[in-house]
Amino acid sequence: MPAPLTLTVNGESRRTAAATIADLVCELGLAPEKVAVERNGEIAPRSRLAELALADGDVLEIVHFVGGGDHHAGAGSDGWEVAGRRFTSRLIVGTGKYKDFAQNAAALEASGAEIVTVAVRRVNVSDPNAPMLTDFIDPKKITYLPNTAGCFTADEAIRTLRLAREAGGWDLVKLEVLGEARTLYPDMRETLKATEVLSREGFLPMVYCTDDPIAAKQLEDAGAVAVMPLGAPIGSGLGIQNRVTIRLIVEGASVPVLVDAGVGTASDAAVAMELGCTGVLMNTAIAEAKDPLRMARAMKLAVEGGREAYLAGRMATRKYADPSSPLAGLI
Repeated sequence: MPAPLTLTVNGESRRTAAATIADLVCELGLAPEKVAVERNGEIAPRSRLAELALADGDVLEIVHFVGGGDHHAGAGSDGWEVAGRRFTSRLIVGTGKYKDFAQNAAALEASGAEIVTVAVRRVNVSDPNAPMLTDFIDPKKITYLPNTAGCFTADEAIRTLRLAREAGGWDLVKLEVLGEARTLYPDMRETLKATEVLSREGFLPMVYCTDDPIAAKQLEDAGAVAVMPLGAPIGSGLGIQNRVTIRLIVEGASVPVLVDAGVGTASDAAVAMELGCTGVLMNTAIAEAKDPLRMARAMKLAVEGGREAYLAGRMATRKYADPSSPLAGLI
């Protein structure tokens, strides 16, 4: 019998008698169809896991998606497209900060969203039977949008999304490259670099960015299939702080524009839609509400109402009062 190998699996040393990567995955009690594997910095194609022999000293990362039914369009929904894929709901929700996956799934249902953002994280190899997000939110019914939350360089983000594609086959992804931990503002130089690389590799990146019309246009030129300017810092709930620049981004873009980050309440979501945005992405506003399911329904209605108001065309503003009732014929 061959001598046991010493591997590094998800940052921890491990002894194994497994001969191939597939043997190791099975030894860990994991389902191959739910994970992606990177060995020594290179993606291990799922179709070849049984062929790829392990060697002493190999460093492996094994990841899956974590929280980071069919839904019907609301009244008046006119749908939208990104990278040739059509959706009816203009609300995208995240999958972090909920008390558990069950609450997350219930809030998703209440929101009517058809897309959820998901983080790519290491599998808990010490408890392979732990619940996974895919057990509660079916990726065959809901579009998973793998994101690069927590990445601070282009290289980290690119590596993460390569693993995501191997894990689930998705090419439509959400890219965010953060500049620093305090504000979680995007590093636009690294973001642009990552967008160019991912686009060349066949990814369809929807990109988190600053509320800067010039930066948004540069991302579009680099291959972004949607631009996602922040309304305010991630998780702040401050609402849209600069309506002027959001409007300018909308006016100059030829790809979908979705406000990403900063939404705190339903009126914030409605404002984003009234400015002409294609949609809104949110997580904390729903997950940290005292009643997440009720807030999810409120956000659904706010996005629909804001879109209807935008399509209706608002009244002109005036410097002075203009009575609604006629003054002629007063008694």
